[in-house]
Amino acid sequence: MKLTVHPAASPLTGRVTPPGDKSVSHRAAIFGGLAEGTTHIEGFLEAEDTLATLAAMSSLGARVTRDGGRVRIDGGRLGAPSKPLDMGNSGTGMRLLTGALCGHPDLFGARVEVIGDASLSRRPMQRIIEPLGAMGARIESSDGHAPLVVEPRQLKPLDRELKVASAQVKSAILLAGLNAAGETRVVEPGVSRDHTERLLPAFGVAVDRAEGEARLRGPVRLKAARIKVPGDLSSAAFMIAAAALVPGSKISIGPVGVNPTRDGFLRILERMAPGAVERRATEDASAGAEPVAILDVTCPAQLVGSPIPAEWVPLAIDEFPLVMALAAAGQGETVISGAAELRVKESDRLAVMSRQLRRLGVDVEERPDGATVRGGRVSGGRVESEGDHRIAMSLAVLALVADGPVEIDGAEWIRTSYPAFAQDLESLGARLQWR
Repeated sequence: MKLTVHPAASPLTGRVTPPGDKSVSHRAAIFGGLAEGTTHIEGFLEAEDTLATLAAMSSLGARVTRDGGRVRIDGGRLGAPSKPLDMGNSGTGMRLLTGALCGHPDLFGARVEVIGDASLSRRPMQRIIEPLGAMGARIESSDGHAPLVVEPRQLKPLDRELKVASAQVKSAILLAGLNAAGETRVVEPGVSRDHTERLLPAFGVAVDRAEGEARLRGPVRLKAARIKVPGDLSSAAFMIAAAALVPGSKISIGPVGVNPTRDGFLRILERMAPGAVERRATEDASAGAEPVAILDVTCPAQLVGSPIPAEWVPLAIDEFPLVMALAAAGQGETVISGAAELRVKESDRLAVMSRQLRRLGVDVEERPDGATVRGGRVSGGRVESEGDHRIAMSLAVLALVADGPVEIDGAEWIRTSYPAFAQDLESLGARLQWR
């Protein structure tokens, strides 16, 4: 499908409630299927990625009922699925689920195949296969890529220092550690998302946390919980960026999760446009000790390019296509480095975003671990998502300040994480057309 976005004719105004947090929704679905009893989830993200994880838990024997964003999961007993578990485009779903299954005693003697679409099948899985194998897991792969075949068996605990901070690798190891006798410990060289460590205690699992370290002791069975999923900051970021770009705009968005391990986009925007975003505390707390806020956004007098500190990269890893879009419309030079991980996301986001920005007349210099974007005038034209939902949405936001309409091919990928993206942007005053 094609999405045409017209330049904004007036300021964006209004309030948006972002969809449920994708990372928390994945975890709530997996933990709920593993937990004994009935888990109730409120605010579950209804998008292709998270629904694939929910369907996988159903195939494994959990009874799942859904009413919009309200989900009930009767879990606790797993069984071998009758067909491969199809995780679609979700790297989070595949990596976390593999960790959870590889030592689960209910599945000893079974062979569980975990597959994904063409994009997911290109993403590296050796980063979880190796540490899980060190725990005793038996996982077959296609040269370190999906499809994966997991043969659950008894595991031993692991004490591992990761070379690169990764929430997905850390979480896969911790979930495998639930079924290993003894303490499993993961140490990271930097900060990564801590949703797993925050959410597991709600399911009765004690997690010891220190700076750059997480530990738990197995074997332990999860217990059912009531979970309220916060709004997704990664989705909210698109509306925030739109308001920061279009002159005169003023919007509110929330409640939204503002977990400090993933608020890098807000830090970057504050550097490029001081005072553009104001946080307001809210009583709308979420399970899993996730901080929540209402965000008020106003368009700055000027958006200025800036070097992005490398230590902020893990805190905004999903938002860098959007950061590049902001940089394209700002004044001056924005330098991104230490971001090679962007090359193994749903697409090679450094290459794809650089390529598409050039189609809109933007001056971009791509490097192995980042890019330099020199902002200024953005022309209209035709671009391509290249199968990546965040590329499509980032280009749609940038189109609001282009010289003419921007037509985005492959925009249907937006459904992967934010099905209501176009409607939410239209509710603020933008003009979009699907074809």
